[in-house]
Amino acid sequence: MKRTILHLDLDAFFVSCERLLDSKLNNKPVIVGGLGGRGVVSAASYETRAYGVHSGMPMKMARQLCGHAIFIRGNAGTYTKYSKLVTEILQSEVPVLEKASVDEFYADLSGMDRFFGCYKYATELRQKVIRESGLPISFGLSGNKTVSKVATNEAKPNNQLKIDVGSEKEFLAPLSIKKIPLVGEKTFRAFCNMGIKTVHTVQQMPVEMMTSVFGKNGRVIWQRSNGIDNTPIIEYHERKSISSERTYGLDTIDVSKIKTTLAAMAEDLAFQLRRGGKLASTVTVKIRYSDFQTYSKQLKIPYTSADHHLIPLVHELFEKLYDRRVLVRLVGVKYGGITSGTYQINLFDDQKRTVNLYNAMDKIRLRYGSRSVVRASALGEGARSIGNFTNPFNGEPPIVLAHRSQ
Repeated sequence: MKRTILHLDLDAFFVSCERLLDSKLNNKPVIVGGLGGRGVVSAASYETRAYGVHSGMPMKMARQLCGHAIFIRGNAGTYTKYSKLVTEILQSEVPVLEKASVDEFYADLSGMDRFFGCYKYATELRQKVIRESGLPISFGLSGNKTVSKVATNEAKPNNQLKIDVGSEKEFLAPLSIKKIPLVGEKTFRAFCNMGIKTVHTVQQMPVEMMTSVFGKNGRVIWQRSNGIDNTPIIEYHERKSISSERTYGLDTIDVSKIKTTLAAMAEDLAFQLRRGGKLASTVTVKIRYSDFQTYSKQLKIPYTSADHHLIPLVHELFEKLYDRRVLVRLVGVKYGGITSGTYQINLFDDQKRTVNLYNAMDKIRLRYGSRSVVRASALGEGARSIGNFTNPFNGEPPIVLAHRSQ
């Protein structure tokens, strides 16, 4: 059966949410992100893009490029709410839905042409999302995920585009190679060094040449450039790891503050494990120094979700890592090797009352928030702003916080 893949993307999602909350922001340059000295732009309205502002840019640079813009510190809870609203609308209308990110979706409409007409159906679906959520959304429709995603980006803002089967190569040919998914900044620079700027040039190259230069990714890029992509729609995202990172507003050498941050992250992530009925078998600690040198250490452990076991391990890894006595810019904690299972009593260390204590604390956290009950070691300046807004094991990709600066 001929595939029909719909890609939908909420336009400047964080900005659009803020405009729903405050109509005075409409038609004005708006930038959402961290407002601290090391904040990053999470979303920029189309009015700011003429000045060169884009997501991922340091906020300092954005202020220099577009100083008259309205700057807003993002609220992940608000964006989660609107993302869920759009997800529910789409889930009720399409047979198979993949949520690729907080504001990006794929739907498989294969076979629906004989009943509705896929383009007409997608148009009506887009209008329903706009009508019921108030958010602008664009879509691309084609025979595969890559072409549909590129078509959406070409259709933006707040528009739609259909690419007929058989015309994929013709559609992609004049575009910049940077518009092909999987081509990041580093790969794009490599293409530029080879004198390659457009998709058309890649279409003319032998696939063997692409593979010799870029390895296995070269074949994938070549296939996508030629409009070939058999990637299936994936309804559920199984998380293999969960992590948390914090960048300090000012580089610090205060070991006590750093350990407090690590303890707070370790405790919060352990709660997320228990809430999702999961256990972790690896712990990783990451450090980035002020000179941007980044190091990490990983430790394999027996399956657990108990923070009184995990926090000492995190501190132990940190002490092994932190040997340069240089100012620290960022720290992170990651739990991996995740499998389903509930916290089991360690017969050598734990008592029944320990398990009861976890159950009682987690009930309070579920009702009042993950930071409503915390260990004393996880209190302090270094623990500010740490906490999860959603269940990381609900099958949806994690929401990107609108600010990463502490």
